[in-house]
Amino acid sequence: MQYLSTRTPDHRVSLSTALQEGLAPDGGLYVPERFPNLGPEAFEGRTTIEGVAERLLRPFVNGDVLAEALPGICEAMFGFPVPLREIGRKTSVLELFHGPTAAFKDVGARFLADSLARLNQDTDQPLTILVATSGDTGAAVAAAFWKKPNVEVVVLYPKGKVSDRQEKQLTGWSDNVQTVAVRGVFDDCQTLVKEAFQDEAWQERLRLSSANSINIGRLLPQMTYYAYASLRHWRAHGTRPNVIVPSGNLGNGLACLYARECGLPIGEVVFATNENRPVTHYLKTGEYEAFETQETLATAMDVGDPSNMERLRHHYPGGDRDGALHDMIGAERATDDQIERQLRRGPEAWDTVWDPHTATAVEVREHLDPEDEHEWILVATAHPAKFPEVVEPLVGHEVDVPAPLAEVMARSHSVPEVAPSLQAVADVVFEGRGSGSKEHA
Repeated sequence: MQYLSTRTPDHRVSLSTALQEGLAPDGGLYVPERFPNLGPEAFEGRTTIEGVAERLLRPFVNGDVLAEALPGICEAMFGFPVPLREIGRKTSVLELFHGPTAAFKDVGARFLADSLARLNQDTDQPLTILVATSGDTGAAVAAAFWKKPNVEVVVLYPKGKVSDRQEKQLTGWSDNVQTVAVRGVFDDCQTLVKEAFQDEAWQERLRLSSANSINIGRLLPQMTYYAYASLRHWRAHGTRPNVIVPSGNLGNGLACLYARECGLPIGEVVFATNENRPVTHYLKTGEYEAFETQETLATAMDVGDPSNMERLRHHYPGGDRDGALHDMIGAERATDDQIERQLRRGPEAWDTVWDPHTATAVEVREHLDPEDEHEWILVATAHPAKFPEVVEPLVGHEVDVPAPLAEVMARSHSVPEVAPSLQAVADVVFEGRGSGSKEHA
């Protein structure tokens, strides 16, 4: 299997190269050259999520130096449960928050960390992972790569735009993980990562890669829990479940589409977004437009220019002019008022305390025709304990904090704060890990 750039289809590389480069030299994103045809019968006898993951990912690593290590990589991806819980009204919830940082991004980050550590164990210069985060990505990447040999991590997050607990997670690391607070929004952090990859000084001084969902190594493993959940549903009911995915930067939603492209029994896919408009605007008009980021209660989805829109447009180049895209993907927005409503009524209506991001999926689910007989899977992307300032006043009680989350928060410390410029970030990164609350203009 080869991986091509969305901007230069003739530029093709191996999986290992795509993982280590993160971004193609032309600034494009790597995508698989094709999708294998793997129907439910291809997974006969595969009942564990690790087993499903190995079968699904096998064609994507064929011919690569990582192929032999795939079973071990799949074991490293999980080590925690991924429940599919029926909650009534033809609805199930796929809980992706049982990993070490209580968010779905643990799966992709752990795959990437184990793969890159294997690829770089004998290199002379460490690989530097540069990652922008709107909250959950940075914590998941930091946890996955922490103390991995010959790999260093730099995490950029928007100061004041993440929850207090998310910030404590982001700043609870040391050793080979450096965190930098950027005075801006997530899109500023994402832009800085892209600029670094195109900057000669950064390229000369560091071997750069990324663990954002611009890296194909994030999307491929995220296909696995959609495969696992859809197979469980298929085996139990003989039908293809529809799926609602909370979506901001589109990596998780695109992974669901990828799984369906591989032949997994997945029906309609609907992206649930907050008040940020780029996804719904594109699916409605067929024309892509970046928007100014809107701050919402679902902070990790506050994205005005999703990176993975480039992949979506690559795979479906006709936009919605012929209606084909609309037939394959839906998208609905949820306002802050609607998110608050779902958080408030979650314990009574669904016997569940939601986080603000999953609440967007619940809102979309409740908009659907009640006479519709299709069965739906809601993707629960984060634990509600990560957002106590929002959730607890609405549900009227404290939410228990998972032990791994509490452990990381206890290690929180101050980090450098910088202006949203590449030079300001470079001043911190190139001088070493810095300490204290030093500010950079």
